[in-house]
Amino acid sequence: MLSDKKIAVIIPALNEEKTLSAVLDDIPGDLVDEVVVVDNGSSDKTPEIAKERGATLLFESRRGYGYPCLRGIEYLKKRNPDIVVFLDGNYSDYPDEISRLVEPVVRDDYDLVCGSRIMGKIEEGALRIPVLFGNFLATALIRLFYGFKYTDVGPFRAIKFDKLLKLDMNDNLGWTIEMQVKAVKSRFKITEVPVSYRAGTGRSKFTGNIKGIAVVGYRILRAIFKNLFFSPGHAGNL
Repeated sequence: MLSDKKIAVIIPALNEEKTLSAVLDDIPGDLVDEVVVVDNGSSDKTPEIAKERGATLLFESRRGYGYPCLRGIEYLKKRNPDIVVFLDGNYSDYPDEISRLVEPVVRDDYDLVCGSRIMGKIEEGALRIPVLFGNFLATALIRLFYGFKYTDVGPFRAIKFDKLLKLDMNDNLGWTIEMQVKAVKSRFKITEVPVSYRAGTGRSKFTGNIKGIAVVGYRILRAIFKNLFFSPGHAGNL
């Protein structure tokens, strides 16, 4: 039944040569129709690895997380998949668990399925203090201001492509939160499923706990309050 749907994966990547091969190798080829790696200015062999493993390689010069994702979405408009899965390139998530995210979309008609690390199995030390703090703050504020109970704002998720376009995604720093709160305001059918999480071997994007907490806190607050007035009926085009 899952094979009846056209499924694409978007992987934003920056200097992931140590992990990208494993990520791409673990993506179930019998389930996924196309893997799009969006290189964000890597100085290592990330682009070469993506091409060697058969992924579609795109480039986005603007640094961040949302910009590469938006580049991937723009490309997929020409391909028109049914479902898009977002996956990091640092091998912290388990690519072979993609079916966990996709099944509720196909079988139960969910619009957005978020992978919850909190509900799943977490390798010891995999979630650093800034991430734990960010999860607590973001989910608490979303519940307070948007009335929806999430347990996680991790990057591993699946969404119907036509629904994704209606969200008018535009945030670079608060990408995952933007998607989740706009989905609530758009009255999407949303659920979470447990996913596994490991430390991975990619370089941490945070240089320390104090700085990390400050950066995460700013991004969360900005995304939460920026999207309070999002109106689905007035969303523009990407």
